[in-house]
Amino acid sequence: MSDARRVLVVGALGRMGECVREALLREPTLVLGAGLENAGHPGLGSELEEGVVVTADVAAALASCDVVIDFSVPAATSAIAAQAAETGTAYVTGTTGFSAAETAALDALGKRIPLVRAANFSLAVNVLAWLVREASGRLGADFDAEIVELHHTAKRDAPSGTALRLAEAVAEGRGVPLEERLVLERAGEIGARPLGAIGVQTLRGGDNAGEHTVMFVGRGERVELVHRSATRDHFAAGAVRAAAWLVGRAPGVYPIEQIFGLE
Repeated sequence: MSDARRVLVVGALGRMGECVREALLREPTLVLGAGLENAGHPGLGSELEEGVVVTADVAAALASCDVVIDFSVPAATSAIAAQAAETGTAYVTGTTGFSAAETAALDALGKRIPLVRAANFSLAVNVLAWLVREASGRLGADFDAEIVELHHTAKRDAPSGTALRLAEAVAEGRGVPLEERLVLERAGEIGARPLGAIGVQTLRGGDNAGEHTVMFVGRGERVELVHRSATRDHFAAGAVRAAAWLVGRAPGVYPIEQIFGLE
């Protein structure tokens, strides 16, 4: 596999990092090139594979790799991606919780490197988003759209990036801007539900890897589209698939739908 492309895994010792490293073993065109962790992490210096040790040196890790896979936090992703743009290293990130300014800055790096950012790298979840868009367009605003998401207690951002992507799919199906219809909180005397609102409710508990339910509620009937994750393996597999597809391409921000053929 001397011609295999080398991958830098950010957060290599974390839960997603471990899943990504396992998924790389099943992708013949890619190999683990470097593993990155925060300075002071107790695992620094540990060997992941022969010749690959965990480091906090971003520059050195990037210098030895062709593509990055990053599931971390917005501040870390923003900083590492900016350095990747300096070295021309392709970037795949499933980090969520970016501010609008952080998202714009990340997308601007697509002028210099090939980049994929997605709220969810599961093929099934992206098919769900496609189904939601189709159902939303056909049912119309007479069916109230509500999304409920459940994740583990350690998840930092709410609602999940996937829930927001599904809400965006509802808005796309209806041909309306999401920001004008999105409802994230309900408490107190709120009055009747506005026509065309797109509600998102957040639940947190246990070690749940992720559940998303999209409900289209009409008069006397309801359509539900549901995805439940039992593990994180499919997220990692999708990210590895995206990295194999992305490396070597021209600079640009590529949608995950293009990789999965769901455009």
